[in-house]
Amino acid sequence: MFNKKREMKLSLFIAGTGHHISSWRYPTSPSDGALNLDFIKDLTRKAEKGKFDFVFFADGLSINKESHPNILVDFEPITLLSNLSDSTTNIGLAGTMSTTYSEPYNSARQLSSLDHLSNGRAAWNIVTTADPESASNFGNAEHMKHEKRYERADEFVHIVKGLWNSWEEDALTRNVKTGEFFNDNKLHSIEHEGEFFSVKGPLSLPMSKQGHPVLIQAGSSPRGQRLAAKYAEVVFTNQVSLEDAKIFYKSIKEQAKVFGRSKEDIIVMPGITPLLGDTDEEARAKYDLLLRLIPLSTGKKTLSRYLNEFNLNNYSFEKPLPKNIDFSFNWELEIKYEYLLTISDEYNFTLGELGQYVASRNGHNYFVGTPEALADHMEVWFKEKGADAFNVMPVTLPEDLNIFVEQVIPILQRKELFRVDYQGMTLRENLGLKIPVNQVHQKT
Repeated sequence: MFNKKREMKLSLFIAGTGHHISSWRYPTSPSDGALNLDFIKDLTRKAEKGKFDFVFFADGLSINKESHPNILVDFEPITLLSNLSDSTTNIGLAGTMSTTYSEPYNSARQLSSLDHLSNGRAAWNIVTTADPESASNFGNAEHMKHEKRYERADEFVHIVKGLWNSWEEDALTRNVKTGEFFNDNKLHSIEHEGEFFSVKGPLSLPMSKQGHPVLIQAGSSPRGQRLAAKYAEVVFTNQVSLEDAKIFYKSIKEQAKVFGRSKEDIIVMPGITPLLGDTDEEARAKYDLLLRLIPLSTGKKTLSRYLNEFNLNNYSFEKPLPKNIDFSFNWELEIKYEYLLTISDEYNFTLGELGQYVASRNGHNYFVGTPEALADHMEVWFKEKGADAFNVMPVTLPEDLNIFVEQVIPILQRKELFRVDYQGMTLRENLGLKIPVNQVHQKT
């Protein structure tokens, strides 16, 4: 439920030293940022100073020698967030946990523990894990198919929510005089028997100050959007044009109604990747420097992967992308190829420079410019219903976060688009979301 005045929400997506593949080489970034706990704490406290709603940490369950540096080495999110809960007060703490390679009871317990430790500031980013290489790390011969992963995820979230409802609000009596620690009529098993799971319950933790962790989901495919519409309270998305964002915004809110939810029950939060400078020229120079910091070999591998491992060894990386490669056998590859030709012509790239360009992008709304221009850009998306919120994904850390907090946020505040202080102590209060009512879970 939003406040009377619609207000922009913000998440900080912390990924090592920033979302650029070579951000770890950038002069103001610590090369060990992904594993530097003091650095991560400083980033989180900076975001809290800026009144961000929450910080967010992604997670992957497999790596290889070509993984992004921020994925190659990183902490397990729930463990990290538990540590951060002790050094922060108001900011929410959101972490990723897979429904394909986890179990509902353990997940419900870990997430609820974080919620209690942080006094009601936890959030769960629900993912089904798209990377097929993850299967080999969990003793599985094959990665579960897309549709089955989402069927499992639906049942998984249903169980977790049921476990969070194990205890009624006043079940823990702790009556020292009578010796009654709890009212056994108000502690409930869920007795779940389903296609993927058999879970009895109850959970060993009551509901938290905010009821239970905020549910986040990145709905992109039709099946993913359905899961988001059914359960998610925050939806991560990645449109790069305002028109596409407006279409998604309207669609996901309409889909939520199918499950008896209102449009206010779901916050649409596209990603935005800012690279900022005091002037456009300064921002562009920073962009060009980061581009040069990408090794040509990395650009080459990235370009090849982008084209489904197409062999580029026979083409000169000192000349432009050839315009006569035949991808008519695969329409998706043909679309990608046409896009690359457009970019190559627009910027007069050699094939090597094109590879660096592709490696520098992350598939989200990439913004290069001044704080003033970024604030205006966000205002348009917010007012035209392309977004309720933004998942801020700085190109470099800490530099772009510092600029965002010190310059962009004051502009948003002057525009009366963003808070000047936190509304409450829990994440739900600050996001303007309803506290869920504890309902005794029925057998399924």
